[in-house]
Amino acid sequence: MLEEYFEHEFEKLSYPKLRFPGGEYEKCIFLACDFSDAFLESCKFFSCQFLNCNMSMAKLGGSFLTDAVFRDCKLLGIGFEQCHQFGFSVSFDNCTLNHASFFKVKLKKTVFANSQLREVDFTEADLSESKFNNCELTGSVFDKTNLEKTDFRTAFNYSIDPEKNRMKKARFATAGLSGLLQKFQLQIE
Repeated sequence: MLEEYFEHEFEKLSYPKLRFPGGEYEKCIFLACDFSDAFLESCKFFSCQFLNCNMSMAKLGGSFLTDAVFRDCKLLGIGFEQCHQFGFSVSFDNCTLNHASFFKVKLKKTVFANSQLREVDFTEADLSESKFNNCELTGSVFDKTNLEKTDFRTAFNYSIDPEKNRMKKARFATAGLSGLLQKFQLQIE
């Protein structure tokens, strides 16, 4: 029987390279925890907040992330496609998500704010109606990605091929249009 936790606050837990106890965590707060290289497999996180945590290279196979909020977290190299996709919903504020993967993940209406997303794989993901507020997207991959109604107006350093992605009604600032034309190698001044 898995443990169940409701509205608990966990502070400074340290599980680097260790297996985190499986369980169901609802409306819990994880503050300044170290889950780097940890095994968070088959955990269920419902309406939980992760604040100032290091989750780099954490293994999430079969975990549930439903209404999970990540703020001021380091999430390097995480494969979010390994999570259970039923009910998957997350938001990120002031996070570092470099080298993460959202391959084929449904991220409809997801908010990414003030975050660094270098070399993130969004191949075949559904980012429709999502927002990238003040986010750096250097080297991130958008291929066969649903970007319909996605807001990139304050995002920067992205390179998106409009011919390889669904982009109807996506929003961009004039200053970011060069990120849509890079494949043509145009000189825009």
